[in-house]
Amino acid sequence: MSSAVVTRLPVPEYSKIDFGASISGVDIENLTDADFDVIRSALFTHQVIVFKNQGHASPKAQFELTQRFDPAATSYGHGKSLDAKRSILHPDLKTIPHQPQVQVIGNGFVPEYEGLQNIRLRHPHHRTFHATAIPDVDDLDFTRFYRWHIDAALYGLAPPVVTTLLAVRVPGGRRQVCRYDDGTGDELDVPLGTTAFVSGYAMYDALSPEDQELAQTARVEYAPHPYIWMSGAKSRSDGLGMVSEGKEILLDKLPAIEEDKIQVLPICWRNPETGRLAVQIHPSAVRKLHLADGTVIEDLAEVREIVHRLQRPGIAPPLVYAHDWEEGDLVLFHNRGVLHSVVGAFAEDEVRLFRQCNVAASHFPLGPSDAANAAVAA
Repeated sequence: MSSAVVTRLPVPEYSKIDFGASISGVDIENLTDADFDVIRSALFTHQVIVFKNQGHASPKAQFELTQRFDPAATSYGHGKSLDAKRSILHPDLKTIPHQPQVQVIGNGFVPEYEGLQNIRLRHPHHRTFHATAIPDVDDLDFTRFYRWHIDAALYGLAPPVVTTLLAVRVPGGRRQVCRYDDGTGDELDVPLGTTAFVSGYAMYDALSPEDQELAQTARVEYAPHPYIWMSGAKSRSDGLGMVSEGKEILLDKLPAIEEDKIQVLPICWRNPETGRLAVQIHPSAVRKLHLADGTVIEDLAEVREIVHRLQRPGIAPPLVYAHDWEEGDLVLFHNRGVLHSVVGAFAEDEVRLFRQCNVAASHFPLGPSDAANAAVAA
């Protein structure tokens, strides 16, 4: 029997969040099969799971927990795309030498950590990725969602089932106001350097019947080498997809494209345990939209507008869970049921050190129907 206890996360009074739980009575470094059974069930039920006081857990234990959700999966979720100097992901991640499936992320200078020496970490800042930016004078008081996304290569490799994040070092104290800056006036008070999560299931439930039908029947085609392809473009101010200015890298300027690695995935992914449908789109990487009648929408601006219409209600402030990190927190999230975003603007001397792990899955996500599943497998 496991001694694990699952408790729903407390949420603010204004919140409409229906996901998230904490698990106590578990040591990630010494996990039993019974413990994992509880964790697995909790993940597919609650989507985001928080474990406190896990700072002693080794990179090996973190990888083993992550891999247990898909034992046939072995490689880092982005494969070797991290090596591409033009990839927008390249500056943000450092690989742990003795556990290459685990990455180090954060902010500031770290003299030594897990075999890495004299590393300078850079917390992603919206001014480097968004088409517009908050003025420098307001930078430490206000922030934005950097990029709403799913952890996935979206080219060749199947999207990971889960991601684990471990807080090793956390600068504390300050809070910031996250601004959407999209004309709605939406804002959200957040802890410094939070990771924000939204439910793909709530995103689906918020759609009109007509858009639910579209989401169940349409598929998204992602760009080849998407993190290089998008490197010349800029994001919307809410972090939910890109502005269409014709700045994407031309296909003939990308690394060699293997057509069979281009991914066309359902908009809705089905939870393997509960059967619920989640709108799971990486909006920054979308390129085409395949409709049920065989029509393919290729106009990139139109594709982005449709995707933004489907997803924007799901990131409304009452639907966002902004985790208030403490050192030793290990957060496990269902990468096929939630979207997440880096948030925050740090001062130079505010050091943040995290470990991240996800592994490319051995199978593609379930679609809304057997026909969609067969299309993914094909």
